[in-house]
Formats: sequence, C-alpha cells, structure tokens
Amino acid sequence: MDVTGIAAIATSLAQQSTSDQVNILVLKKALNSQATLAAGLLNALPAPTPAPTLTSSMGHTIDTTA
Repeated sequence: MDVTGIAAIATSLAQQSTSDQVNILVLKKALNSQATLAAGLLNALPAPTPAPTLTSSMGHTIDTTA
C-alpha cells in the first residue's frame, strides 16, 4: 500500500467521524425538541377529576334479578 492510499483512507475516516458527530448532534437536537413538545402536551392536559365518594350503602350489594 502506498502513502497516498494510506492518506486517502485517513482522510475518509476523518470525514466519516465528522459526519457521525454531526448526525449525533442533529439527533440530540431532535430528541430535545420532541421532549419539549411532549412536556407541553402533558402540561396542557386537564387535571383529573376525583372519583366520586361512595356512601355506606353503595357498592355492597349486587342486584341479580332482571
């Protein structure tokens, strides 16, 4: 293998590494954007309504006749 071949491989690997770093940064930015949007959607949900309280006579018997 000659010197120019080795230099070409080294240059190619350096460019690939730079490309990988850029892709990772873009992915991180997209994930942060999605997290922000998801948090906004969760904050926009209305508060849950409390369950009705049962009186002492409710929920103890089942009417099985129809």
